Amino acid sequence: ETRLGAALAGRPRDQFTLASKVGRVLVAPSGPRPASAFANVPGVDPVFDFTRDGVLRSLEASLQRLGMDRLDIVHVHDPDDHETLARDQAFPTLFQLRDEGVIGRVGCGMNQWQMLHRFVADLPLDCVLLAGRWTLLDRSGAPLLALCGQRGVDVILGGVFNSGLLADPAAAGATFDYAAAPPELLAQARAMAATCAEFRVPLAAAAVQFAMRAPAVSTVLVGARSAEEIRADASYATMTLPDDLWPALGVPRADP
Repeated sequence: ETRLGAALAGRPRDQFTLASKVGRVLVAPSGPRPASAFANVPGVDPVFDFTRDGVLRSLEASLQRLGMDRLDIVHVHDPDDHETLARDQAFPTLFQLRDEGVIGRVGCGMNQWQMLHRFVADLPLDCVLLAGRWTLLDRSGAPLLALCGQRGVDVILGGVFNSGLLADPAAAGATFDYAAAPPELLAQARAMAATCAEFRVPLAAAAVQFAMRAPAVSTVLVGARSAEEIRADASYATMTLPDDLWPALGVPRADP
């Protein structure tokens, strides 16, 4: 957030959409810190906190780091083991802030679709962020996409490469859901890559545009480690793909 705030400083506020998450607060480390998969991690530890106070502290700290006075979207992040507390405190706090105009939209971001489905059914959410459960390799999130379409709740899809496997299944140590890809999924992804090669398109482009096809999906998020990867990801979204590619990949013509 500090880096993002520095990059956005001076830009007209109405020219970008700014989102953040609550559900963790950052505290001083209590002991030696384990190795992290992330680069340049600040010297703080994240601690789950879905209480009203935790949500307010998290938002205030985010705004300070960003150098901003408002957020367009705020997600409750990964309440997998805290569903009751999220329902009782985190979401009501965000709904109140939305009513007061402090934040624009309220969502929830998770790697599972089942709890998101319950939240969409019960709560006045504006959007959800679903990671990894609507991809070429994992389409288990179909019930959530269908419900969101019925309720007018926007779906933001993350993890459309399943943490890397669909970006480059030929890479050594290719991962699925942040762990070594199981042999059966590795074989499936490589078969898809071979099919895409027959159509002269990258598998990564098919992965991005598959995610974009579902009517309920408003946004697709992709990770990038360099400016070159950002440019490549943008090209995947606009590349023309032949209609015959989808049935060849086993994708039905009607998506949720």
